[in-house]
Amino acid sequence: MHSLFVLPVDYYLAAWFALTAACTLYVAIDGAKNPEPSVMKWGFVLVTLYTGPFGLLLYVLTDKEPRPGAHEQFVRPLWKQGVGSTIHCVAGDATGIILAAVIVASIGLPMWLDLIVEYLAGFFFGLFIFQSLFMKEMMGSSYFENVRRSFFPEFISMNFMMAGMAPVMSFLMMGHDMRAMVPTELIFWGVMSIGVMAGFVAAYPSNVWMVAQGIKHGLMTERKRDVGHDEEADADVAATHRHHDHAAHAAMSEGSASHAENGAHPAPVAAPMHMQAPMHMHMRPEATSAQIAAFSLTSLVLLATGMIAPANWVNMRLSADDVGGLIMPPNMPMYRNTAAAAMREMSFADSRLVGAQFPIEARGDRELPFKMDAGVKVFELAASVIRWRILPDVAVDAYAYNNQIPGPRIHIREGDRVRIRVRNDLPEATTVHWHGLILPNAMDGASEITQAPIPPSGFFDYEFTARQHGTYFYHPHAEPDRTQALGLYGALIIDPINAAAEIPADHDYVIQLQEWLWRDGLTFPAMPMDGMQPNYFTINGKAYPSTDTIRMKLGETLKVRFIGTNNGFIHPMHVHGGPFEVVARDGETLQKSARYLADTVNVGPGQRYDVIWRARERGKWLIHCHIPHHTSNDNTETKGGGGLMAIIEVE
Repeated sequence: MHSLFVLPVDYYLAAWFALTAACTLYVAIDGAKNPEPSVMKWGFVLVTLYTGPFGLLLYVLTDKEPRPGAHEQFVRPLWKQGVGSTIHCVAGDATGIILAAVIVASIGLPMWLDLIVEYLAGFFFGLFIFQSLFMKEMMGSSYFENVRRSFFPEFISMNFMMAGMAPVMSFLMMGHDMRAMVPTELIFWGVMSIGVMAGFVAAYPSNVWMVAQGIKHGLMTERKRDVGHDEEADADVAATHRHHDHAAHAAMSEGSASHAENGAHPAPVAAPMHMQAPMHMHMRPEATSAQIAAFSLTSLVLLATGMIAPANWVNMRLSADDVGGLIMPPNMPMYRNTAAAAMREMSFADSRLVGAQFPIEARGDRELPFKMDAGVKVFELAASVIRWRILPDVAVDAYAYNNQIPGPRIHIREGDRVRIRVRNDLPEATTVHWHGLILPNAMDGASEITQAPIPPSGFFDYEFTARQHGTYFYHPHAEPDRTQALGLYGALIIDPINAAAEIPADHDYVIQLQEWLWRDGLTFPAMPMDGMQPNYFTINGKAYPSTDTIRMKLGETLKVRFIGTNNGFIHPMHVHGGPFEVVARDGETLQKSARYLADTVNVGPGQRYDVIWRARERGKWLIHCHIPHHTSNDNTETKGGGGLMAIIEVE
């Protein structure tokens, strides 16, 4: 099952939506008793559905009748009338926007076109459905006449609302957590909720102005004769209505009010409805043509800014099909020209695809068994997603061969004929390259050059004869900066056909290096670039103090095979307790005259060094990278270090 919970924010969102459901249910039940037209009841229900507790707060503060018969006076202030007008706008427009966002994400349109479609959908739904259709009886005119009357206020309100929503959606959807582009993810709905709240805030001032100018309706009161009513409040309201001019108070408190406290015309309130007949709304706008033109121009400028400005920082040409569902490293800079392929390369190893997980005691580099088939040694490798502990409290989501990191050691002999079937259980294509080997070109594993990459659920058989001996390794050559960095590598040790060619030692130990980027519980492919730098380092899949301890006796020799299975750095590997002799480099045994003593070798990506170290003194001696940062775990030390450190213990 595809889990919705990847980051802590997902648990917060689940709680938020549970709370939102409760708030919406309350507004729906309580609002049914509120003395107002059905369209306003639905408006508050929808806005609460989209904004959770904030919608509930607006309902309680501005619209919920505090006591029987008090609704008319309670909704009278202009700021509350503005809330009611904005609620009506947001309920219709946001519904159209959200429906369009879901459809457009499913189709896979680019973000810039997504915003245009959402704007049009919100405008048309708000104008033709929520304004003109749902309020037809209250407006008291034909449907098309209501469309004509509602066009300007809907245009103004929608422009301001989308000016607030568009940048919020652009930056949050195209940010580091691009699951926000996928409607099946909780964070998509979280972004929609934030966007609606931003749109409400942006649209509210314009709605207050339009209500004050008699251009748009605000809150209303609707009562039936047989409903109990406070007679004293009735008398008070009736007196207020006698004080107003007829054209203003005919708008029933929703439309044409200027704010009484500001010294203008007192805000009209709804006279009690002692009949079930429809309320006919006839607005008499007070705004001048210049004011309307200026408001229109300003709304268009803000709309264009909100729609276009984000393209200066994020790549608005991308769609949910391109990058939807990706999570990028939290500190990685992204630009308006960052390509979808680059984002996919740098995104997290999807923790929801983990097929197996292992305790800290699990070890990689276990020798791979084989079967014989007509004189051919047959091996099997399977690449899959696992959770691998590099420290007791750090588990990386990794790509692994045969459920181990490093992958299993392929140990063969010079002259062997081998066949290696590679099965791909990853979510992306892969190949295997046999680093440093002389073999047929078709077996080299260079993706799209010597072979088509192995698709997910596919396999490929590599077959060749080992013509060399020494220390080698295997790794992918399809997107290796991603897939190798996430754990796809393993040692390939080839013994010489002539045993005398092997340089003997009492102990033989392979060291495979790697860098990891682990942030917020997610694993990203470490790369030597801004925001992608590693913060953990491993020897054979473990970081110190969880690395192996090599146990020896005084006077014994140790052959250390350093393999640069890492991607991004040169690691100066140093051994304490005296120099070692470098006897082989990149799989080639050095002539005696070419061998040399050293205490540090610079192991770069792809390089191998075989060195012989002698235990001259008893005690604990370190093998470590001489870059101090690489001997820490996320910039901290445990038991004297971290990362690329291991101990040789001499008795």
